[in-house]
Amino acid sequence: MPEVEMCQSVLPCHANHKGGLSAGQLLKWIDIIACLAAEKHAGLPCVTASIDDIQFEETVRVGQIINIKAKVNRAFNTSMEVGIRVVVQDVLTGVLKRVCVAYSTFVAKPVGTQKIRLKPVDCLTTAEDHLEYALASERRRLRLYNEDAFTKLMQDSHLLKGVANGKESSQISTERTRVQSIELVLPPHANHHGNTFGGQIMAWMENAATVAASRLYGTYPTLKSVDMFKFRGPSSVGDRLVFKAIVNNTFQKSLEVGVRVEAYDCEEWTQGKARHINSAFLIYNASSDKAHTQTFPSVKYTSKDGQRRYLAAIVRKRIRLARKHILSSKEEGPLSVPWDKSNQVYLSYNNVAALTVLAGKHGWEVNSSQPKIRVYMNEELDTLSVQVEMHVRVSSLQAFFLLSDLSLRPSWDRHYSSCEEVQVVNEDDKLYHITCPAVNKDKPRDFVVLMSRRQPCKEGDSYIVALRSVTVASVPPDPDYTRSEVLCAGFLISDASSATCKVSYYNQVTSGVLPYIAGNLAGWSKSMEETASSCIEFLENVTDQKICAF
Repeated sequence: MPEVEMCQSVLPCHANHKGGLSAGQLLKWIDIIACLAAEKHAGLPCVTASIDDIQFEETVRVGQIINIKAKVNRAFNTSMEVGIRVVVQDVLTGVLKRVCVAYSTFVAKPVGTQKIRLKPVDCLTTAEDHLEYALASERRRLRLYNEDAFTKLMQDSHLLKGVANGKESSQISTERTRVQSIELVLPPHANHHGNTFGGQIMAWMENAATVAASRLYGTYPTLKSVDMFKFRGPSSVGDRLVFKAIVNNTFQKSLEVGVRVEAYDCEEWTQGKARHINSAFLIYNASSDKAHTQTFPSVKYTSKDGQRRYLAAIVRKRIRLARKHILSSKEEGPLSVPWDKSNQVYLSYNNVAALTVLAGKHGWEVNSSQPKIRVYMNEELDTLSVQVEMHVRVSSLQAFFLLSDLSLRPSWDRHYSSCEEVQVVNEDDKLYHITCPAVNKDKPRDFVVLMSRRQPCKEGDSYIVALRSVTVASVPPDPDYTRSEVLCAGFLISDASSATCKVSYYNQVTSGVLPYIAGNLAGWSKSMEETASSCIEFLENVTDQKICAF
């Protein structure tokens, strides 16, 4: 499908107070070019249904040239996905940098009683065209799932109230960030169909959201991404648009602002009857010119509605995280390292050290909670890590011996089909070959891992069971399996009392691990919680005969 392209020289009238291209102005240009690409494919007037997955990567300055390309990735019956790519060019150096990628859904408007069935996108000439065509279907599936997943996760969100209830006096009330602003839709704000231009509405929404975020932060934070602009209904010239924005929640390095748009015609304005026409959730990071501030202040809610928004923001972040990593097409280099006698001491040390560093990272945030089990996530740049915390009624020593014997793991972890010992290196290190069941009609996967275990050196230290992938000549790749890799995973086990312990499982997610937790991330399943429950049951009910030291 041919691209539609726009080039703009960024002028002072396009800039914000810091001399960078206003996000609102960029959203206007994105909406224009996406609409033109949609109408070129459909041959009919098209309207914006939603724009999501906008990730802002680069700041555009006055004097630079911005290039925006849009094309229809895939057409369905009456809707289509338009992919938009924005790059910036420095006039002096000619260097190109990616600003953002966005995905917009447009719906074709019928003329009279005409029924619409959009023609398919069939001109796929490059590998990238084929990839985007395939991913468009997956993104559509996720969008359709998201509402069900959100509802399902919100039903369990009451379990998070005790984790972060927002009651400490040092926390800031979200009510302090509330913003309300009104705009009158004039003829220059209309699109070529006579309705209010969607890009203009998004620009007004971004303005209200930025003001709300700045009231919490004390200066202007940086818009990092847009969860979704959802267009629920039209408005037209003469409407009064009321924009309501508030910070829903903060997540250490980011915050979420929710924006609601209500429209009134003259009669509705007099009667106070609003039409809810738009919603959006915008994600902000701390400004780079305030580098000494690493985290946003915590917030608290003061009403039932505030509590709902606070918990919903946690759920949306979980869904965002899943969508980002499930749809990522990032290429991974080899993660495994060759295993031989010359480097076994180094690899064993590195295995344990990597897990210790992973567990000590800052920024772990609660993803789900239930009795005896809590799931945390940590995202650092493009790396996602998970932590599953379990409270078990056994001694930490007993848990250590059971969890370090990976041959027992298939009895409680349904993601392990088999686990065979390949080589005993010494009393604290073993090599295992693990097979895992197929997911989504793919081939089953297998892993070759080094298991390194350590007992505490002094009181207060944790027991450690660390895992990472290695390459072993005696276990070559099997054509019936997809050879996959683990970068850093394992257990830290510490005493809670004389008869109980805390078991924390960590995994730095790789492309080989992701298929087994994707449903859990997105809220379609509770596989991690179910596996943790099975692990607790195994540890608490195992017979003494199964406890085997090396």
